[in-house]
Amino acid sequence: MPLYGIVGAGGFGREVMPLANAMLNHLLPDTNFELVFVTEQHSQEKFVNNSLVMTVEEFFAHESSEKFFNIAISHSETRKRIAEMMLRKGAKAFQINALNRIELSNNKIGEGAIFCPFTTVTSNATIGKFFHANIYSYVAHDCVIGDYVTFAPNVHCNGNIIIEDHVYVGTGVIIKQGTTESPLVIGKGAILGMGAVVTKNVPPFQTVIGNPAKVFQKVKQESM
Repeated sequence: MPLYGIVGAGGFGREVMPLANAMLNHLLPDTNFELVFVTEQHSQEKFVNNSLVMTVEEFFAHESSEKFFNIAISHSETRKRIAEMMLRKGAKAFQINALNRIELSNNKIGEGAIFCPFTTVTSNATIGKFFHANIYSYVAHDCVIGDYVTFAPNVHCNGNIIIEDHVYVGTGVIIKQGTTESPLVIGKGAILGMGAVVTKNVPPFQTVIGNPAKVFQKVKQESM
């Protein structure tokens, strides 16, 4: 019996768990599988929303020879660290798609992405590993998105945009469409604040807010 783990039993994890369960039942109707939460610390709760909670050690000690995981944690550096650890220990990443998520044509999507309800990827987009797209967010044509990028709800990522690794895009952000010759670029580690309307390039490790978006402060640079 394959074992599937959602790392992170907080708010986003609790939202993602039923999406994963519905997807797996849809894709594997004749397969018995087990779907659990995985945490790095021992939890006093053995079940969260009726789903079993295991530590990382318990997950890898489980008798199943097939182990799959995804990570429902928004902090990108934490997501990277956990992903590397889980892969090193032999688990495989799996993508989580809400059943009403839409993907059109000729896209390339890296391992471990999460697409919540009402999300859309149109055409000819390239998306890196462990991407999060929360409800009502979209990625339009010819966008290139790096690794460990997070979209909060209702992000409008229009065409010909480059988003580098570890960028956080807040709720309701609108990113103006670029062009083939001059794509709009969001630099590595940048934060686009809630409701920002981004009309020009954002330097790496900057926080921008407002309409039009302007630099608010420099982001503390971690080991990204």
